[in-house]
Amino acid sequence: MSSKNSQRTEPGAEEDHAQKEELNQKIKGQKIVVDELRNLKKNRRVYTQQPNSNIFFLADKGETLSACKKDLDNMRKEFQDI
Repeated sequence: MSSKNSQRTEPGAEEDHAQKEELNQKIKGQKIVVDELRNLKKNRRVYTQQPNSNIFFLADKGETLSACKKDLDNMRKEFQDI
């Protein structure tokens, strides 16, 4: 017998897996952003991009770091809910 029959998936299970994998990739990227912000020297400047444009504005490092941490926490909660 082949093992393919024993690995049947429910309808939508592949979509859930793909969604979970995509969210996992976003979490990994967000972790990198948080680590990079933590490791910046104090005299470095941080810029944030305006949504839907190519314009960047000077931002406060602490506020940006806390916003990125909140985003990471929200992504982790969403990942656990899936």
